[in-house]
Amino acid sequence: MAPEPLHLQPELLVDHLQDLVLKTEDVKVMLDELANFTALTLSDPAVAFCSITLLRQKKPVTVASSAEGARRLDETQYRAGDGPCLTAIREGSVIHVPDVRTERRWRGYSAAALAEKVGSSLSVPLALEGEAEAGLNMYSTRSHGFSGEDIDNVQSYAYHASKALRLAVRISQLAEAKNNLAAAMESRTVIDLAAGAIMAQNRCSQDAAMKILKIASNSRNIKLRDVAASVVASLTANPKIRTHFDA
Repeated sequence: MAPEPLHLQPELLVDHLQDLVLKTEDVKVMLDELANFTALTLSDPAVAFCSITLLRQKKPVTVASSAEGARRLDETQYRAGDGPCLTAIREGSVIHVPDVRTERRWRGYSAAALAEKVGSSLSVPLALEGEAEAGLNMYSTRSHGFSGEDIDNVQSYAYHASKALRLAVRISQLAEAKNNLAAAMESRTVIDLAAGAIMAQNRCSQDAAMKILKIASNSRNIKLRDVAASVVASLTANPKIRTHFDA
């Protein structure tokens, strides 16, 4: 007997989505797994594929896809600034395109969809907290590829998928914050080293050394960290070189 479709077993969906989040260390890999799982779970895998659009600071990006065709169709909409997936996110509603050949709202998208051999699409908003917004995009190679039952299942699934995506976004934000902090600390260390070298060579105060670095940065239109790095690099290359320089 064939296994019961996962979309009819909400508890299995929840368990699998939790496993994706908890057992996948790389956020990008987890999101791609989510896109692949969605395509397999909600539609006939032979004729459908999926992507996930994330909108942060009004800039859309496809963070995952089960096929390159889905990514290309998303990017067609991003360039135009409009399309079913962006409309679904902005309006917070399901956007169903049953037949791209008769779709007149987004002609550029329709032409691109036909070029990708897509006959119909379905875009569903994903509820996220904070500044980010997201949407789940389903593409079928058949016209009228999504039945009323499929649409209901996608909407139900989106509720659970949004939780997994919300956590993935949060993990990504924490990693980004950690990297930014590490970069800031590294920059501070380089600047402090350069200032210390200038203080030693020129027998000046820390304030005076920092002033020298800042004047050099402004006059040469170079970031302060890069000026400091050049000072430290010159010391590494030749310990006897003087670090006094005119701005």
